[in-house]
Amino acid sequence: MITVQTAPVRFQCGRFVPAGDCHSREGTMAHAILMAHNASKDPDRLSIRFDAMASHDITYVGIIQTARASGMKEFPLPYVLTNCHNSLCAVGGTINEDDHVFGLSAAKKYGGEFVPAHQAVIHSYMRERYAAPGSMILGSDSHTRYGAYGCMAIGEGGPELARQLLRKTYDIAYPKVIAVYLTGAPRPGVGPQDVALALVAATFQSGAVKNAVLEFFGPGVASLSMDYRSGIDVMTTETTCLSSLWQTDAQTKTALALLGRGDRYQEMAPAEGARYDGVVTVELDKVEPMIALPFHPSNAFPIREFKANMADLLHRADVDAAEQLGVKNTPSLLNKIVNGRFLVDQGIIAGCSGGTYQNLKRAAEILKGCSTGSGAFWLSCYPGSMPINLELTKNGCIAQLMAAGASIRSCFCGPCFGAGDVPANGAFSIRHSTRNFPNREGSKPGDGQISYVALMDARSIAATARMGGVLTGADELPPEIIPADRPDEQWSYDDSAYRSRVYFGVGRPQPDAPLVFGPNIADWPEQIPLPEDLLLTCCAAIYDPVTTTDELIPSGETSSYRSNPLRLSEFALSRKDPQYVPRAKAVQAVETLRRSDPGAPEVREALGEFDPAKTGLGSLVMALKPGDGSAREQAASCQRVLGGCANLAEEYATKRYRSNVVNWGMLPFVSGGLRELNLQPGDRLHIPGIRALLKGDGEEIAATLIQAGTDGPTARAVTLTLPGLTREERDIILAGCLINYYAEG
Repeated sequence: MITVQTAPVRFQCGRFVPAGDCHSREGTMAHAILMAHNASKDPDRLSIRFDAMASHDITYVGIIQTARASGMKEFPLPYVLTNCHNSLCAVGGTINEDDHVFGLSAAKKYGGEFVPAHQAVIHSYMRERYAAPGSMILGSDSHTRYGAYGCMAIGEGGPELARQLLRKTYDIAYPKVIAVYLTGAPRPGVGPQDVALALVAATFQSGAVKNAVLEFFGPGVASLSMDYRSGIDVMTTETTCLSSLWQTDAQTKTALALLGRGDRYQEMAPAEGARYDGVVTVELDKVEPMIALPFHPSNAFPIREFKANMADLLHRADVDAAEQLGVKNTPSLLNKIVNGRFLVDQGIIAGCSGGTYQNLKRAAEILKGCSTGSGAFWLSCYPGSMPINLELTKNGCIAQLMAAGASIRSCFCGPCFGAGDVPANGAFSIRHSTRNFPNREGSKPGDGQISYVALMDARSIAATARMGGVLTGADELPPEIIPADRPDEQWSYDDSAYRSRVYFGVGRPQPDAPLVFGPNIADWPEQIPLPEDLLLTCCAAIYDPVTTTDELIPSGETSSYRSNPLRLSEFALSRKDPQYVPRAKAVQAVETLRRSDPGAPEVREALGEFDPAKTGLGSLVMALKPGDGSAREQAASCQRVLGGCANLAEEYATKRYRSNVVNWGMLPFVSGGLRELNLQPGDRLHIPGIRALLKGDGEEIAATLIQAGTDGPTARAVTLTLPGLTREERDIILAGCLINYYAEG
């Protein structure tokens, strides 16, 4: 149903042919948009200026504080501040609402758009009000994807948004562009999440589309509604691609007109002979209802296949849980199999992927006149925005869902990252949301808790709810019960809720308006420039195949402290390696002493033969492939606040995490064969001449690895690399972080 070809091709006469000697980038939709937004004269190294930006209430305080410390006086482009993550204000007393008050005051002072809590999920709002063909939007959330509207949207860490606020550019090498060619039409009961999970499963493990732009086109596009396209599009983040684009058509034009922005429509399609760096072919008519088992969206199978191999697949999930979470003696998922059927405890339809009008309407149609039952299973539905909620209320779908036993929640992202509807210990939740990473649903493995999330489409979740929690694919229902997904299905957009509550201040800054600071909002602690030499202590060593940003800095209740860098840093790696923070703090304490008293006994003991006048002490995190998942800058900044100086990896899972590492003044080291080096907490790396290397253009540096042994410490030479560092990235690390870099002028 999905095939992946990685060789360059040209799209000619309606088919793909080998690219031959053709190296032209012209003809793709991505090329036209990138060149229109490129402020440099270099087509290979792009300097992008975006049309608009968006942040939510986990990220905007830090971004504004960074830009403010670097000299920002007003928002130079439309900047939307939504409040769709810490909306419940359930943890930490007043701190969440204090941040919302800060956000409103910042929107007034600097000229921004402020969307109060429970009004909209960030991406639903941006699709409704900003996404348009030919535009580019930058968001501080990894699922910033508005390609279905012909808009190239990119999710990045906060420092990249701060750069735009300071009238700087987003600097990247020209990305690969991969064609995603759609044919056929989905079968009844197959929804956008099914197509998305099949796409993620086909591309993630191989890295075939990593950091590329995915261009969706082909005859199959015409069979998909706008909501359906958006549901696939937002999940492209899980392939680790950079961004996405779709060809536009009559459905795009109608949708923009209904949203009151019909004048923004323009036709977009690849030109004849357009060259692509690869092609992914998706036969929509062959996609089946899917389930992505714990603990990654790529761990996906047709529900039919899962049911035929439940015992083997669930045993594998048990093993993954034990290895990744470290929780022992947990009940086996095999206990969920009763009389040959798999029993589910919870269903969730929510967020930027699940809470669309069409998804919730399908769920209501499947559940009409039925009951979810009074047993263990329960269902919650989160409309993505107030206009969606309003339309579903007007046409009776909300009433149908409520009558069937579903709980209707407000418009926010909660269950996607553990801030709402946390399952019970040992429970199995099926969700039309974006991710099923370990403990992202809100459990605390450190307290012996574990729960499981599998991703499914809203249609199959509703089918399961109709069966009282017995896992059921939507295509297993009688044909007359399965509702159709029409390609021309649109919905009437009523933005009265926005007009009543949203602060629209774009382009109207009030310089004299005060910023309102709650007691938890703190400035970034001072960071020092890179020393001449480094002696780094490994404070965490992670040998999992992939390490997510949720493991580097857990989501859920911990994110309530994101406006206080020191307080938030206490949670760094807390669910992966609880000893990381005390180890890093111990190193940091000696480094602080070195700067004030280099001759202190503790400093001499730590440095040994190395010169305290030029050798800085710092901590290091080693992970084979860190940074999959969220764009949250805190995954890197918390390490830096604790004295972190570097990450060491075989490769970085995403560009956005590597960018966060660099922007917070840490070295993104790469080394092959980390398993053979067998780094462990307490091992040290001496790296002489690191500052001199960054002042130049070298990419390799000789270091010494000092490891504990039964006969005393052993030392061996290793080579570390810093591939692809730009001149500006080098200068940021030399300065100590992005804030210092801008302060230097």
